Amino acid sequence: MPSLIDIRRRIRSVKSTHQITKAMKMVSAAKLRRAQDRALSARPYAAMLARVLADVAAAAKADERTASHPLLAQRPERRVQLVLLTSDRGLAGAFNSNLIKGAQKFVEDHGGAEVLMEVVGRKGRDFFRKRAAAITGEHLGISEKAAYADAAGIARVVSARFAGGEVDAVYLLYNEFRSILLQRLTVTRILPVTVPENARVIDYIYEQPAEELLGQLLPRYVGIQVYQALLETAAAQQAARMTAMDAATSNAAEMIDKLTLYMNRVRQASITKELIEVVSGAAAVE
Repeated sequence: MPSLIDIRRRIRSVKSTHQITKAMKMVSAAKLRRAQDRALSARPYAAMLARVLADVAAAAKADERTASHPLLAQRPERRVQLVLLTSDRGLAGAFNSNLIKGAQKFVEDHGGAEVLMEVVGRKGRDFFRKRAAAITGEHLGISEKAAYADAAGIARVVSARFAGGEVDAVYLLYNEFRSILLQRLTVTRILPVTVPENARVIDYIYEQPAEELLGQLLPRYVGIQVYQALLETAAAQQAARMTAMDAATSNAAEMIDKLTLYMNRVRQASITKELIEVVSGAAAVE
């Protein structure tokens, strides 16, 4: 049976953990509000850009130069670029493990192709580096504070590889923020850009030729897709971390209660034993 000193020491340790997890929960809740606002604010812009892209593509589809644009080239997927978005820090429950499992399943599903990884976040980088995966690039320190410049840089790199024929398709794998308790694993192909075949043609008057405007919109569209994925990942990981820290705080409080009850029982048993010894000693003297 452990001594009272050992039990008190353990209670102090659990109380310290309880304070840390409670503080981390509050920090994640504050960060979640900002990250959620950014992710939700960017969704309408990304949707509108997709509609504009479809309208411009429909207006320019008669031009042969449009069909030959490098970012629209359809090729058999022999080499595939996967952009994996994980977090730089842990303590977020199953957030990173679900993404890593999703990436492994993606590789299995594309068994006939060579999968190259562009990794965002330290957790994904460390996991696949230990397994000698084909990592073409890594981007650390941007998973929580994503800026459009970071997304544009990643988009330029993967677009250049695709346009140069180094890869035949580019996919994004990330956690889409749905709610505090729900993050949906999402795999999206961003290259080649898919233009709707039966898009409704709107008779816009363009200042530039439609094919020239489409050439400017396509790289921006890829950048916005990457940026939206970064924002969704930032919000999702804060939600997952807040949920995990809330569960850890509740577990620590429950453990403190159990240890306190156990300590009281041990102390009561010790006092009872001492009383029995005193009474027995007094009876023996008499």
